[in-house]
Amino acid sequence: MAFVTASISVSADGFVAGVNLSAEKPFGDGPVDELHRWMFETPEENRAELDEIVAADAFIMGRNMFGPIRGEWDMSWQGWWGDEPPYHKPVFVLTHHAREDLPMAGGTTFHFVTGGIHEAFDQARKATGDGHIAIAGGAATVNQFLAAGLIDQLSLQITPVVLGAGQRLFDGVPVLKLEQIGSRSASLTTHIKYRVVR
Repeated sequence: MAFVTASISVSADGFVAGVNLSAEKPFGDGPVDELHRWMFETPEENRAELDEIVAADAFIMGRNMFGPIRGEWDMSWQGWWGDEPPYHKPVFVLTHHAREDLPMAGGTTFHFVTGGIHEAFDQARKATGDGHIAIAGGAATVNQFLAAGLIDQLSLQITPVVLGAGQRLFDGVPVLKLEQIGSRSASLTTHIKYRVVR
């Protein structure tokens, strides 16, 4: 049985991105850079959490997380991460527009899945042999997997900023019981880990 996790940075009012996402502003308008300062400004303080984010055997992400393109693909777009993305494993990208697999340096291959979350989950499960699958985001993707009951563990990095609008975690998710299994305060965020109770 696959072990499925999601780890996502969230504002104090529950948003994981602002509004008006674009190539120039991948997280949208507002003070959204605050959400991820802990990753880039204090990586050593948060080494355990950063290592845990990329420790999966396969990843699933939404198209918005892969890139800002809407509609048909711009084939020159290869993601936000440059030639060597940090995943080093298969990544299944949810999309409505087919695209050939995209192998990258370091062992990451992006697979583009047009059949929805269950198809992506089945492909990730086959790729891992029922290993560890990480739902990489964004909010809509995590919410779909939570609503479908497919996430076992949810890690939040709660940042002391209020965005007021944007893409909210838990939108469309039915009643959900979470059991807190860990927490740690850091200088720029608070890490909280939950087991999703079924």
